[in-house]
Amino acid sequence: MALEGMNDDTLPRQAMRAEYLDAETEAALARAWRDQRDEQALHRLVTAYMRLAIATAAKFRRYGAPMSDLIQEASLGLMKAADKFDPDRGVRFSTYAVWWIKASIQEFVMRNWSMVRTGSTSSQKALFFNLRRVQAQIAREADAEGVALDGAQLRERVAITIGVPLADVEMMEGRLSGSDFSLNAVQSGDEEGREWVETLEDDGAGPEEAVTEAHDGQLMRNWLGEAMGRLTDREAYIVRERRLIDEPRTLESLGQELGLSKERVRQLEAQAFGKMRKSLESHGEEVASLFA
Repeated sequence: MALEGMNDDTLPRQAMRAEYLDAETEAALARAWRDQRDEQALHRLVTAYMRLAIATAAKFRRYGAPMSDLIQEASLGLMKAADKFDPDRGVRFSTYAVWWIKASIQEFVMRNWSMVRTGSTSSQKALFFNLRRVQAQIAREADAEGVALDGAQLRERVAITIGVPLADVEMMEGRLSGSDFSLNAVQSGDEEGREWVETLEDDGAGPEEAVTEAHDGQLMRNWLGEAMGRLTDREAYIVRERRLIDEPRTLESLGQELGLSKERVRQLEAQAFGKMRKSLESHGEEVASLFA
C-alpha cells in the first residue's frame, strides 16, 4: 500500500518533509503506476501530495470530526485520485486530486453528522457545507440596509443565493439544528407508554408495486445501456460525469481534465444526447425526453 508505514502521528510530519514534484516527474510516476502497477511510483506520488490532503482536511475541522479521521478520509480520496489519474490528459495531479480529496471528506462528514443520513444530492451537499455561512452573509447585508428579515424571508434568500429549492433549505436547516433522539423513547403524555417507533407508518412498496418497479427499472437500465453503447468512450464519459452521478461535473472541470475548451465539451455533450435520444425514441417519447 502507498501509505504503509505511516500512522496518525507520523503522517503529517512525513508529509511536510515530502518532495515537490515537477510536472515531468509527476507524469512519469503516474504512468509507471497506470501501466506497470509500480507501487513504489504510487507511494512516491501519493506521499508528495499528502500535504495537499492534510491541508484540505484541516478546512473541515469545524464540523466536529477528529482531525485524524479527516486525514484518513483525505488519504483515501488521494489514493482514489492516484488510481484514476490519466497523465496524458495534460492536467496536473494536484488539480485532479483535490476534487477526489474533498469529495471523500465531505462524504465522511455527512455520514457522521447524524444517525439520519443528511443527504447526498448536489443541492443537499451545497446546503450542508454553506448554509450557515450564507445565512450569516445575508443577515449582515440586510442589517446594513436596515432591513429586518424573519425566518421565512431568510430561507427564501438562502434558496435563491445557493440556487436550491426552498424545501431543501427548510429540510437542511431542521437537520442541522436538531439532534438525534431514540425512536424507542416513550412518548410524553402517552398513558399506554408507547414508543415513537410504533407511530411510524410503513410506506414501503407492496409486493406488486415492488415487482413492477424492479421490472421497469431493469428495462430502463437496459435501454440506457443500449443508448450508451452508441457513444464514443469520450462521449460516454462526459454523459456519466454530467448526468449520471450525484454531484455532476461542470463543463469547465471536464474541459480541464480532458484538455478541451468548455464549449467543445458542451458540443460533445449535446452530440451524445442526440445519439441517445435517437436510440431511446424507439422505446417511447417519455423515455427519450430524459435526454432532451
